[in-house]
Amino acid sequence: MKTVVVIPTYNECENLERLTTQVLAQDVSISILIVDDNSPDGTGDLADKMAALNPRISVLHRKGKLGLGSAYREGFRLAMQQGADYIIEMDADFSHDPEILPHFLQKMSEFDLVIGSRYLNGVSVVNWPIRRLILSYSASVYTRLITGLKISDCTSGFKCFSRKVLEKINLDEIKSDGYSFQIEMNFRCVEQGFKVGEVPIIFIDRHAGSSKMSKKIVREAVIMVWKLKLGSLLHYK
Repeated sequence: MKTVVVIPTYNECENLERLTTQVLAQDVSISILIVDDNSPDGTGDLADKMAALNPRISVLHRKGKLGLGSAYREGFRLAMQQGADYIIEMDADFSHDPEILPHFLQKMSEFDLVIGSRYLNGVSVVNWPIRRLILSYSASVYTRLITGLKISDCTSGFKCFSRKVLEKINLDEIKSDGYSFQIEMNFRCVEQGFKVGEVPIIFIDRHAGSSKMSKKIVREAVIMVWKLKLGSLLHYK
């Protein structure tokens, strides 16, 4: 079973080489697709150099910062074109531990979507300021209350999709970004009747670089949960 790990990047030159080495070491079935948004620090050039030396690495270049949601949508499509059976989304900053990847693949025998959860066994977050932690945890509680999702970590960006999930969901209709993208993808998955599982992870804040969280991303997520709920009730998307 071929697995493609989709990693969006913007100014991740400090992390990329070490991260790809660790990801590829987890299983011989794993390949990496780097989706770079024209990083000024040369991340795209570094990715090209690594891809030239390793056939398990490929690169998708985009013209600029077009949003995390669109990076994943384009990455998912290309991963499926590459023949992926499983598609994993993962941050480039080491906040997601590569050693969790084999646990994802093991769980895929039982589920169609496996989510790396920060809140499955209490709170497993390191180095976050309390305000950011409260925001993230509250977002999951809020999402569950409004949408009815039975997922402990609704906004996690570390997850593994079965190919059939992404083939069934119309990616062209997924317009959201950030937290909102994660929520919408989870909702669409459950809406289509797929099985969702979670594995506990320890989320460690960025080793290098800066956070990409913004008030716009938070506002979009607040609105999105109501759009999803009302759309479900009224039978439109």
